[in-house]
Amino acid sequence: MSEFSKRSQSLAERLGRQCLEMVVSVTAAESCTGGGVAAAITDIAGSSDWFETGYVTYSNAAKTRLLGVSEALLAQHGAVSQAVVEAMVEGACADSGAQAGVAISGVAGPGGGSAEKPVGTVWLAWRAGGRVDARCCHFEGDRIAVRQQAVITALEGLLERLS
Repeated sequence: MSEFSKRSQSLAERLGRQCLEMVVSVTAAESCTGGGVAAAITDIAGSSDWFETGYVTYSNAAKTRLLGVSEALLAQHGAVSQAVVEAMVEGACADSGAQAGVAISGVAGPGGGSAEKPVGTVWLAWRAGGRVDARCCHFEGDRIAVRQQAVITALEGLLERLS
């Protein structure tokens, strides 16, 4: 088992215990991670007791259609932005009925980066306890490394906010 798999499994198991203890469900709205958070969670037996649903909204059209992110917001800020990930997590929680969630949008590479948003730039937003907060990360490495770091950060963030 890879170091990433061990870490994500451990975090997802802890998240499951926390969710069950608090009687909350979780959702994930993912872009650059392509369902990696949902995969880590659903690798855990019994996660259907606390994981509501996952959204892989890779395109802007999917973010709008499935999560209610406004086209104007996307046009003004771009998909990789605080405003968009905050709207994504709010939309995912509203649609799924989950009490907590995470949203991720970033530039995993190897292309697609810019001077303003270089490869490795990933925005994450979490919703828990009625609060939404976001953070911009700059991860190093290739596409796989960026995506894996984003998944770990997403799970750690959910745990922090539910603790």
